[in-house]
Amino acid sequence: MSTSFVLSIISDDHPGIVETLSELLREHGGNWTESSMLSLAGKFAGILLVSLPEDESEAFVDGLRALEESGMQILVQPTGEVQPAAGAREFTLDLVGQDHPGIVNEITEVLADHQVNVQELETHCQSASMSGEMLFLAHARLLIPPDTSLRKLQESLEDLANELMVDIKLDE
Repeated sequence: MSTSFVLSIISDDHPGIVETLSELLREHGGNWTESSMLSLAGKFAGILLVSLPEDESEAFVDGLRALEESGMQILVQPTGEVQPAAGAREFTLDLVGQDHPGIVNEITEVLADHQVNVQELETHCQSASMSGEMLFLAHARLLIPPDTSLRKLQESLEDLANELMVDIKLDE
């Protein structure tokens, strides 16, 4: 029998963090299933899904606690069985516009109002090529329930895009 955990890791960025995590997992017969990791402002940040034999899980978690003594902050959560609603549709949302506070909040507020689940969200800012102004770019993978009206969702996003003066594209 195996068990799975989602790990959230934050640490000062330095070489060897991923190797240390992968070595600990290997020592306990585990499998590195899925991850997203990056360096942000001198910090390493990662989220990781692992699976390992159930009889190794306690020792693995103890090993993670020992890594915390070296300065890593690690949150460990056992996974659950979450099934998306039958008939849910996957869409992508892309946004580009002048950066200002509150964009993510306003977009996610509209999505939540329509019961849309954000499966993945990547954002970054970059300098516009001609004006030099900061542009905010977002890419999201969304799960839309079958009973959500795509027309109403699209209208709400278009209204918000006009209000925020951003471009929003929703694709299946």
